[in-house]
Amino acid sequence: MRADTLRTARKKRGWTEAQAASRVGVSQSYLAMLERGRRPVTTRLARQFRRLYRLSWALLPLPEAFSPAQNLDPQNFARQLASLDYPGFAYLATGRSEAHPAQVLLDGLAQEQMEARLVEAFPWILQEYWEMDMVWLIRQAKVHDLQNRLGFVATLARLTLESSSTVQPAREAVLKVLKKLESNLAGSRLAKEDTFMKRASEAELEWLRESRSQEARFWNLLTDWRPEHLSYVS
Repeated sequence: MRADTLRTARKKRGWTEAQAASRVGVSQSYLAMLERGRRPVTTRLARQFRRLYRLSWALLPLPEAFSPAQNLDPQNFARQLASLDYPGFAYLATGRSEAHPAQVLLDGLAQEQMEARLVEAFPWILQEYWEMDMVWLIRQAKVHDLQNRLGFVATLARLTLESSSTVQPAREAVLKVLKKLESNLAGSRLAKEDTFMKRASEAELEWLRESRSQEARFWNLLTDWRPEHLSYVS
């Protein structure tokens, strides 16, 4: 969590350093050092600041080492999406989980097979949590050879937002982040063709190779996913 984020969020709440420090449970001098980047924000403090300042979950710190989960249980993954307030699974929401949206996204992208109703949530995560640490996300995607899949999801998220008539206050900021994400991933595209969380027969793969969109072709993915297949993105 960045120091300037803390300072800006506190001022938006209309609190002095002394008032905020009292609510967090630290001294005013320590809060001042946190806001100036002279002390690291621990995970425990980050969660307190998020709750008190009503910040996005995307601003919480991420672990240096990360390994995507394998063989995810579809129902458990749906509940994780619900905990991120994904509208498609609102009926499953039972409270906020500890999962960071960036980790949820990478866990999903790492699967060999996944139901379409779950895959549909990926572009929504990027749009909804666009303030997440994209440097971390890109680094982890490259480490685990997921850059093509992540780049394609970013493209789907951007295309749907560009074509949407829905008024979104942060629309231009979100578009800027998505375009930068695509650009940063494009230079490290994997040459090997990949599917997109769906097993397919040789005949199906050949059909996808010929009928896929230009975007899927660019990211070397054999998939028929297009922006019009997404129900809950802006």
